[in-house]
Amino acid sequence: MPIIKILPHPEYCPQGAEISAPAGTSICEALLDNKINIEHACDLSCACTTCHVIVREGIRSLNEIDESEEDLLDRAWGLEPNSRLSCQAFLAQADVTVEIPKYSINHAKENH
Repeated sequence: MPIIKILPHPEYCPQGAEISAPAGTSICEALLDNKINIEHACDLSCACTTCHVIVREGIRSLNEIDESEEDLLDRAWGLEPNSRLSCQAFLAQADVTVEIPKYSINHAKENH
């Protein structure tokens, strides 16, 4: 199973973490399954940018980004060339390292 290394984030993962998840799992699902409660206001339907992550290592092992995800990412806070919506980024066999941006465009937190 691939490993997802999450860089430290003051709210969601202060110490950072390493978790494993089966290939075919979205990064967002893997984080949520491991009690890293990243925002996901649209309930993983690719309709917002609250689950935006920056893939620091392993981006080539993820599925190809599609046009609808690219269009939404244009609205994400702190967009970088390796940005992905974690609900649309599915693991393959290689490990990945992700950073959760400090801010999102959400003005209020969702209680999922």
